[in-house]
Amino acid sequence: MTSARRPPGLVAQLRALSVDQRHTLVACLLGWSLDAFDFFILVFGVKSIAEDFRTDVTAVTLAITLTLAMRPVGALLFGWAADRYGRHPTLMVNIVAYSILELASAGAPSLPVLIGLRSLYGIAMGGEWGVGAALALESAPLESRGAISGILQQGYPLGYLLASILFGVFFSWIGWRGMFVVGALPAGVVLYLRAKVPESPTWKKDATKPGDLRRALRAHFPRFLYLVVLMAAFNFFSHGTQDVYPLFLQKQRGLDPHEVGAVAVTYNLGAILGGLAFGTLSERFGRRRTIACAALLALPVIPLWVLAHSAVWLAVGAFAIQVMVQGAWGIVPAHLNELSPGSVRGTFPGLAYQLGNLVAAATATIETAIAASSGGNYALALGGMTAVVAVFLAVAAALGPEAKGVRFDAPGPTGST
Repeated sequence: MTSARRPPGLVAQLRALSVDQRHTLVACLLGWSLDAFDFFILVFGVKSIAEDFRTDVTAVTLAITLTLAMRPVGALLFGWAADRYGRHPTLMVNIVAYSILELASAGAPSLPVLIGLRSLYGIAMGGEWGVGAALALESAPLESRGAISGILQQGYPLGYLLASILFGVFFSWIGWRGMFVVGALPAGVVLYLRAKVPESPTWKKDATKPGDLRRALRAHFPRFLYLVVLMAAFNFFSHGTQDVYPLFLQKQRGLDPHEVGAVAVTYNLGAILGGLAFGTLSERFGRRRTIACAALLALPVIPLWVLAHSAVWLAVGAFAIQVMVQGAWGIVPAHLNELSPGSVRGTFPGLAYQLGNLVAAATATIETAIAASSGGNYALALGGMTAVVAVFLAVAAALGPEAKGVRFDAPGPTGST
């Protein structure tokens, strides 16, 4: 239920943060940004990797599929550790793990080895979001959750943006292996976490009574199942508009790496703008209504996004659709954490997110297969899937529960106990 008092805007919500809360937000944003950066390095390298290993792009997209498929394992393992041992140390271990695996990917001697390493990377990637979101939102004031949610989730398109710049500017010199080497740099974030970021005050309050995940799942199973379905729709929405799009630009529209990088930079700027705007607006209009509006507003943009031929108009369409896609996503961290039992907040939201991601893990493979069966028509595959998913997401969000404004330090199903 929304408050009668008009919620503060983005600037006011950010001003309400203390110095420690700002450091926490920055660290969690960097952790998710650089995790996504590492993921999208593979997305941009698909065509080149296929050529180097003398295979087709569909075979390489299996690495993307398995990365996504393994993320629930990471959400479970790292989420359990975060509930048991604290958000702060778990997040540091997680960042080191995905950085090491990124560096190892640079030296993969064959496609099967690369696929195996990306599967392990998926475990590390799957742990970061839930732990980071819990740490950031549990540390934030209640009235700032919408803005924090929008900013935190935009770590994903920010990582995509950084990968776009790396690909567009340096790929010709360093190749896909060099991009993976650069992807190992996020380990440095651990130093910032160690020096500047305190543990979640909510977790410290309940540290003596760690939650029982099985008990929480039994008690809240209908809600958990709903969140898995909702997050499956969200992941089809994002991965369906992002993972194959660079390949579409290269193969069907004939853009070179510099043009692809420029288009990707443009649409990731739209994604960041959308997440900030809709995340903040969700404090005023509610989580469900804002998600549904963002999803439906993507529909009229689809024709421009996939049917344009010039790089300029493709960039305009991609910018607009990512405003809506990541606008909806900007609400997810707050929405899931507010609907989570407090004693397992390190695990419950992240596990629901990543199980939904597992359902959508084959998005890239499905889209490339549809394109192949239609004579290489990636526009048909991208546009058709996005239209269906947008409608489903809007309906699922509108019909589900909402706990906006719940206190994380209060007893109850989404409070601290």
